[in-house]
Amino acid sequence: MAELKGLAGARERWVSTGGIELCVAELGDPTRPTVVLVHGYPDSKEVWSQVAERLADRFHVVLYDVRGHGRSTAPTPLRGGFTLEKLTDDFLAVADAVSPDEPVHLVGHDWGSVQSWEFATVRRTEGRIASFTSMSGPSLDHFGHWIKKRMARPTPRRVGQLLGQGAKSWYVYMLHTPVLPELAWRGPLGKRWPKILERMEKVPAGDYPTPSLPSDAAHGAWLYRDNVRARLSRPRADAYAHVPVQLVLPLGDIFLSERLYDELELWAPGLVRRTLPAKHWVPRTRPDQLSAWISEFVLANEEREAGVPAQRTKATGEHAERFGGQLVLVTGAGSGIGRATAFAFAEAGARVVAVDQDTESAARTAEMAQLIGAPQAWAETVDVADEQAMEKLAEKVAAEYGIVDVLVNNAGIGLSGSFFDTTPEDWKKVLDVNLWGVIHGCRLFGKQMAERGQGGHIVNTASAAAFQPSKALPAYSTSKAAVLMLSECLRAELAGQGIGVSAICPGLVNTNITATARFAGVDAEEEKRRQKKSSRLYGLRNYPPEKVADAILTAVVRNQAVVPVTPEARGAHLMSRFTPKALRAVARLEPPL
Repeated sequence: MAELKGLAGARERWVSTGGIELCVAELGDPTRPTVVLVHGYPDSKEVWSQVAERLADRFHVVLYDVRGHGRSTAPTPLRGGFTLEKLTDDFLAVADAVSPDEPVHLVGHDWGSVQSWEFATVRRTEGRIASFTSMSGPSLDHFGHWIKKRMARPTPRRVGQLLGQGAKSWYVYMLHTPVLPELAWRGPLGKRWPKILERMEKVPAGDYPTPSLPSDAAHGAWLYRDNVRARLSRPRADAYAHVPVQLVLPLGDIFLSERLYDELELWAPGLVRRTLPAKHWVPRTRPDQLSAWISEFVLANEEREAGVPAQRTKATGEHAERFGGQLVLVTGAGSGIGRATAFAFAEAGARVVAVDQDTESAARTAEMAQLIGAPQAWAETVDVADEQAMEKLAEKVAAEYGIVDVLVNNAGIGLSGSFFDTTPEDWKKVLDVNLWGVIHGCRLFGKQMAERGQGGHIVNTASAAAFQPSKALPAYSTSKAAVLMLSECLRAELAGQGIGVSAICPGLVNTNITATARFAGVDAEEEKRRQKKSSRLYGLRNYPPEKVADAILTAVVRNQAVVPVTPEARGAHLMSRFTPKALRAVARLEPPL
């Protein structure tokens, strides 16, 4: 076998099927479970190169050029040469060649997913497929039933869904026109396609698309012409998946509506759903996350077939589809909002790095996170105000755990006291933790996110004090107002790179920050008295940190900019915008301490 260009270390072979020669590439150890990656339109197998290289350490990875694409030969004539039945013949020939004795784990994107749904639902492939991961490509049979159901009972909601998907499917109509698609792809569209992907989908340049793109796209038009109208008008009634299915749903897919998959559990019982804040070409834009989800799903089904009991608590949280397998780092995770946030992400199936200045508290959070549902959790001890320590943490996390998907800069300290009672040392300590800790986190981990080029999200814990002035909190309020503005500026800068930034602004939350807050200008005895009274007031308010954690997860899911959490925070935020004079009057009141 020769090594294949464009896929480092790949071995090439040819598989014959029905007069077609399929170009097949293999990576990894052939004795390990086999994962077959099937590309879509107008792609070739190189669309999977980054995913394949990440999977090759654990699996036998197989990619092949679909007939008429890449280095595989095209049928003659083209008409009738791309039916789902013939594509199924191709898949079975590849599976028999690369894994004759064991079923393969199937992964499909776009038209690779469309045809893989056929493989996963027809009788003649039973026993040859161990699992199926689908992304950005529905079963044409399921799609046909989806359309028929909405046309049979055309409620306003269903009509809206039909019209919405119809608008997204504009390209399907174009591909059914004779000659024009071929002329476009072999002409200006084929030349401009790489730049279009780079601009519209943020697909980085590299070994994709390959020079065969114009002919791949011209041949691939027959995938649509040979199958779409026939299957949508006469969908199979027995299109039930006979293998476990994982659905990866890019939320920003411009070609497919989320609603298209609403009833998929009817056809694939036990369906595992995943969602990604990404566009259509996720194999190129989010290879890390896809590789993690594919690996997890393949290993889980290998263990199930081997009769191995599940070793992990299954994620059951509200946001499990969105955060399962993602890497989340939370500072100040030893208690309060930080610990609640780490637990919320753990419940959603995320991998958690719990960071705190207190080693024992961080370790306890990580231990509990794994019990709650995190596949993996680690504890790290660091002072967020220490720039060098944060740099070492960022290096360690990237090297040992991976690039962070969600960063929560939550660590903070409280300080109360008039401006003239607040010493320069007090100011430095508050700004070092509350502001510089956030700056260090955003700079170090945010830079890693940006360099990876696969998006992410940064959450900065500010406070209602950020927009609610108070004579008693000049240093604290200033630090949190700076965090709020930093978040707004960073959000604008990183928007083009698919990285969201949210500022979370809680009000009175029942945490231990009041018990450890400093009170400037008073002796130790008076400070202790005020700490106890503050803790009692916050306890009476009894707003739990778990609600702030829920708001943080929702902010990431919805990519919200500024999130006042408690009712008093929301009220102060509205006043700051519409009645700032009244808010300034409130600021003059003496706090009840």
